[in-house]
Amino acid sequence: MARDLAAAQHFYAGVLGWEFRSSRLGGGFSVALHEGMPVAGIGALAERLDMPVAWTPYFAVVTAARIRERGATMAVGPLAFGTGRAGLAADPAGAVFGFWEGAVVPDWSVGHGSAPAWLELHTRDALSASIFYGEVLGWAGEGADGCVASYEHDHVVLRRGRDTVARISGGVIDEARDPGIRPRWRVHFRVRDLEAAIEATSRLGGGAAAPVHMSKASRWVDLADPNGASFTVVAPQVSLS
Repeated sequence: MARDLAAAQHFYAGVLGWEFRSSRLGGGFSVALHEGMPVAGIGALAERLDMPVAWTPYFAVVTAARIRERGATMAVGPLAFGTGRAGLAADPAGAVFGFWEGAVVPDWSVGHGSAPAWLELHTRDALSASIFYGEVLGWAGEGADGCVASYEHDHVVLRRGRDTVARISGGVIDEARDPGIRPRWRVHFRVRDLEAAIEATSRLGGGAAAPVHMSKASRWVDLADPNGASFTVVAPQVSLS
């Protein structure tokens, strides 16, 4: 959710190399493309809905009623948009997420291709959160669309086939004064050059949070756009000979 659609497009085009096209949801929405494939959506809705500028994951659901039944708080909607209905909710720990009832955009799946690398939930109790989302979203379902959740290295990891779709980490304090460390979902986008993304973020008025994190396979850093929407960029680990 952005306040100024054109300004948001300018920033993310410079940092992540995205291009944009209009969507069927009207002039206030655009679809971000990377190498011709959909990556994300940006909507100029923050002021209209009195919501903070933020990146929010949207999950496909069978029915919004299931979200209420499992103890979530409905914030917005569900509202009719194009071929379906969308809404915003907060899970029992307060982390905000979106949901979508309707047709799903083809080839727009987290974990592979040009889509976000993964989603990460920072929350109070990882096990309780995994149960909530498992029940609401039908994780661990049967068939090709089913997901498998497992506990690995103090995280709950959700996979669909070979792709890591989401991670849930516990230990966040609900009452923390800093909203950046309250329960929340965080989106990780792929980039080829981490340093170039950091430089572009600074040049275009955003911010970067040191340090750069590293694993055997990748390097990543937390960034924020000029309006404070936080996100993470991840690049392959550089091989040295």
